[in-house]
Amino acid sequence: MSETSDDSQRVFLVVVDDSEELNVALRFACQRARHTGGRLALFRSVEPVEFQHWMGVGELMREEARQEAETLLERVSQQVIDLSGSIPVVYIREGTARDELLKLIEEEPTISILVLAAAPKSDNPGPLVSHLMTKAASRLRIPITIVPGSLTDAEIDALT
Repeated sequence: MSETSDDSQRVFLVVVDDSEELNVALRFACQRARHTGGRLALFRSVEPVEFQHWMGVGELMREEARQEAETLLERVSQQVIDLSGSIPVVYIREGTARDELLKLIEEEPTISILVLAAAPKSDNPGPLVSHLMTKAASRLRIPITIVPGSLTDAEIDALT
């Protein structure tokens, strides 16, 4: 019987943000990981703090933003465990989401696929999806799966 090593597992990367379509991308990636023996990776960026008048205040704001990101990732990690049965890899980076996401994908060879969901109630799929598809797709070394943001849990389960 062969065992799957961590190096050979397909890793599905999901961007954790405040969008309503996060849960669609997360469920899709969890189900795919569960059915293919893969695992999830979660990415969250902490936007740089612009407030520089008082160094201490800027540092406090940065620490609070980092803590909020960690709290959100803890909650989402528990969802991943519940849905996929495995503990996700978690990445937190400071910087703009699209720049840090591209750097992470370049630097982390274990990431196999990026899973995003399109905005459900818009003619535009969302700023990150738009940027990746129009300006950054040629720079990526992995495929992108874009899930319709309007899918229900039952529809996602049927697809995966």
